[in-house]
Amino acid sequence: MKRFLSIAILSICLIACKNQEPKPLVSTTDAIQVDNSPGSCPYLTKDNKNNVVLSWIKQSGADSSIVCYAVSTDEGATFDKPIAIPGSTNVHPHGENMPKILFKPSGEIVAAWGAANPDPRNKYSGLVFYSQSFDNGKTWTKPRSLTTDTTSFDQRYFDMALLPNGEAGITWLDNRKTWKKEGSGLYYAVTSGRNGFQNEKLISGPCCQCCRTDLFIDKAKNIHVLYRAILDHSIRDMVHIVSTDGGSTFSQPQRISQDDWVISGCPHTGPAMTENKNGLQFTWFTGGKGSGIYYNHSLDNGKSFTARDSVSGKASKHCQITTLPNDNILIVWNENFVNGSNVSSRIGLEQRDLSGKRTVKEYITHDGDASFPVVYPVDAKKALIAYTANNNSKDYVLVKRALLP
Repeated sequence: MKRFLSIAILSICLIACKNQEPKPLVSTTDAIQVDNSPGSCPYLTKDNKNNVVLSWIKQSGADSSIVCYAVSTDEGATFDKPIAIPGSTNVHPHGENMPKILFKPSGEIVAAWGAANPDPRNKYSGLVFYSQSFDNGKTWTKPRSLTTDTTSFDQRYFDMALLPNGEAGITWLDNRKTWKKEGSGLYYAVTSGRNGFQNEKLISGPCCQCCRTDLFIDKAKNIHVLYRAILDHSIRDMVHIVSTDGGSTFSQPQRISQDDWVISGCPHTGPAMTENKNGLQFTWFTGGKGSGIYYNHSLDNGKSFTARDSVSGKASKHCQITTLPNDNILIVWNENFVNGSNVSSRIGLEQRDLSGKRTVKEYITHDGDASFPVVYPVDAKKALIAYTANNNSKDYVLVKRALLP
């Protein structure tokens, strides 16, 4: 009898404890699959009417793909019919080098994507192409290479941003450089209306050859670039440069964290940055002094940086960051985890307040493989997360809305 009572009491306690488990602070809607065809490399932005825009690479055949985008007029609940960019069938899918689309206030649309360009000097080299539309996506210019300089055979890991003057800026890694040691050059160019990207120039380096760059324009109209540098011939840490004169000159690189990651190779995971009232906000992956994704910020426009704070451990990569209208920030990433007898990848989300203190950390996917997330703020309590999900050995682009506390 005593044994029976003990078991009964234990069962009641277990049930009570289970019922008292904290509920997730972040709830998510069911994932939306915008297109039925396989796809990858999502990117989220807004058009010149503040509508959400999703772009991605759609698989159009067994060995062919094309760049597409779709507009949402209801904050990501639904998306319009996808629009394909003519001539983008040379696109090479790569989550670190995802295509991007930019809407100018004038109504012009610029789409850019990476293509493979195997070369005897580098079998992994690629090129960046772009196309412009001046009639809201009805027609597009013939795709053009980012540069006409024939000595440039490797252009990859680019980023675009809308500049204060209404033109588009772009950064990318290029084989052209002024040093003999390892590493790519960091280049910068700006559109000139219908003439496309002009006046390219080398602004920094040497850069780790296979990690994406991040181009960001702050509220004071400064132009920031974040990239993984090669320091002292062997250290691959994140550095920051800024232009306070509209891109005419850029500052000397400043390491955002003394990670001292010595690695003979490229980790294929770049940094990201944003801004709130407390200054510049950064997130990145490193293998130095403890592998994982980290966060810090700068109160003085990149002159100094706070100590790094861990976001997630060594199984994590591909982080992105954004600012909510209430000045909280969101970080998303993908992270390996044990799923039964398999190792899968899930999407993590972390919210931090104005001061950079973590307030929420959740995982928003739980089954299958999900990777390369991107995030877009809808309002202070809602954000969109797009990512690549693998289903039956095929990749698809999915979008979820995260409802925040």
